[in-house]
Amino acid sequence: MKAKYLNPFTDFGFKKIFGEEASKPQLIDFLNSLLPERDQIVELTFKNNEQLGFTPYDRKAIYDIYCENQNGEKFIVELQKAKQNYFRERTIYYSTFPIREQAEKGIWNYNLKAVYCIGVLDFTFDDYESEPEKSEVVHTINLKNQHGKVFYDKLTYIYLEMPNFKKEEHELATRLDKWLYFIKNLEDFQNIPELFKDEVFTHAFQIAELAKMDREDWERYEYSLKVFRDNKATYDYAVETAREEGLLEGMMVGKQAGREEGKQEGKLEGKLEGKKEEQRNIARQAKMMGLDTSSIQQLTGLSLEEIDNL
Repeated sequence: MKAKYLNPFTDFGFKKIFGEEASKPQLIDFLNSLLPERDQIVELTFKNNEQLGFTPYDRKAIYDIYCENQNGEKFIVELQKAKQNYFRERTIYYSTFPIREQAEKGIWNYNLKAVYCIGVLDFTFDDYESEPEKSEVVHTINLKNQHGKVFYDKLTYIYLEMPNFKKEEHELATRLDKWLYFIKNLEDFQNIPELFKDEVFTHAFQIAELAKMDREDWERYEYSLKVFRDNKATYDYAVETAREEGLLEGMMVGKQAGREEGKQEGKLEGKLEGKKEEQRNIARQAKMMGLDTSSIQQLTGLSLEEIDNL
């Protein structure tokens, strides 16, 4: 069945729904569904999403969406489609730009405005050790001390792991539930469900309707959709191939290490080397399929030098 609405997991689709002046009511409503009652947003201003370093040689940061509320608090909103080994580190690095841009010349008391980093992830982190973390959709992180008490409440990271969201329409209980359901299922809708017929969601569906796009937006969306599908197909194939090849190589390394340093140490080394080789194989497959180096780095976590040497 032909899609009626755009795919919000494409760069174009996500920014069309949440990142334009016309879609500001949706962004405010979405962010408010994540925030406590005392921190609700009344107004937002979009800011330049390209952040430069102190010198032309410094690494810069480019956000999907960067905005500021009526109190001067900053919000970075990122859509991440493919798993990236160091995505957490990336968001922490990103959060340093809205912190340091608040610095004032001359006498300044260092009173900072809050910074929020929100990641909408089309994957799950794989290092949780137990439930309920493994199956939770919303992961909220603050700086805490050794007793679990919040040390600094003006820096918040919120990760939304979309594959963990499995609620059906009749199970939606909160505003956030509705937004997550909307994002996850938008491309499959043929009609607007009854529970989405308030002003904000009706506007979101209007913006997302493919038939209402002009030619320029349609071409941009088609390109964005092609990149999304190509990257997903490349990643899925590379992961499957690498899993098969890396498993065998990891077992061989583990067997050799076991002979030299003992069975337990060999298992550990084999597992680690097998994982590393799996990343290399993913990179090799992705290079063969023409994926650019930056995307390969995001998929695998390998350095640019490691990728170039493959």
